[in-house]
Amino acid sequence: MKTGAFMMPNNPPHRSILDGHKHNLDYICFLDKAGYDEVWIGEHYTTPWEPCPSPDLIIAQAIDKTSNIKLATGAFLLPYHHPAELAQRIAYLDHMAEGRLIVGVGAGGFPGDWQLFDVDAMAGVNRDMMFESVEIMMKLWTSKEPFRYEGKYWTVQLPETEDPTRFHLRPYQQPHPPLGVTALSPQSPAMTMAGEKGYIPVNLGLGNQYLKENWDTYERAVNEAGREADRSMWRLGRDIFIADTDKEAKKRALEGPMGTTWRDYLLPLFSKFGLLDIMKHKPGIADS
Repeated sequence: MKTGAFMMPNNPPHRSILDGHKHNLDYICFLDKAGYDEVWIGEHYTTPWEPCPSPDLIIAQAIDKTSNIKLATGAFLLPYHHPAELAQRIAYLDHMAEGRLIVGVGAGGFPGDWQLFDVDAMAGVNRDMMFESVEIMMKLWTSKEPFRYEGKYWTVQLPETEDPTRFHLRPYQQPHPPLGVTALSPQSPAMTMAGEKGYIPVNLGLGNQYLKENWDTYERAVNEAGREADRSMWRLGRDIFIADTDKEAKKRALEGPMGTTWRDYLLPLFSKFGLLDIMKHKPGIADS
């Protein structure tokens, strides 16, 4: 069995940015020494509980402080980055990590971030931007010939190879680092895209029905592309607390930082945006 960790990363608002950053690095080092296979680090902009606008900054520092653990962005929120700039940053980071980088991408699901970048996510613009960005980055990483890409949101041109200003940064891992795609909504189009292209599916480990719908969506797309779905590729992030007894684990989870984060941040957030149902292990459970 392989083990991994997902860091949003959550830090209580009273913790300074620097202290939170040091805490995140210490945690990654602990995971590496404990034998975890990989750690995924998130990106958000407008919530004081998740003050990490650039997971690659944490990864860049963690590379030299760790030995074996794979380091994953979880995820780069593609509507908020120019794909040509991000493709170069990823390629450079991939060389630094020497094969330990996984690139997670997402459309962005936090309303405050949508407003900050003026992205109309309610109309699905963020999702369309993610699809276009992935297509551009893949072309930049793999194309051997010059090209011009004119999309709905970005235009990118790969210069002639004899041009002294030509594009030169390609990933360390060929043809590109492993790509993971995050999804929040059931039957997410992002899962369809991941299945069609053979990318890693990434979900929060919420309610059973929610997970089933996401996996079914992914598996259907994989099958339609003429392949068999491999469930070992699926990354699920959920809270786990281990102690000497179940009773002690429950008490420490509820009374410690995990419980505080859920009570003061995550549950109110999910409730505000009508997402409590996707957390329930069966229909009909009261929100309370």
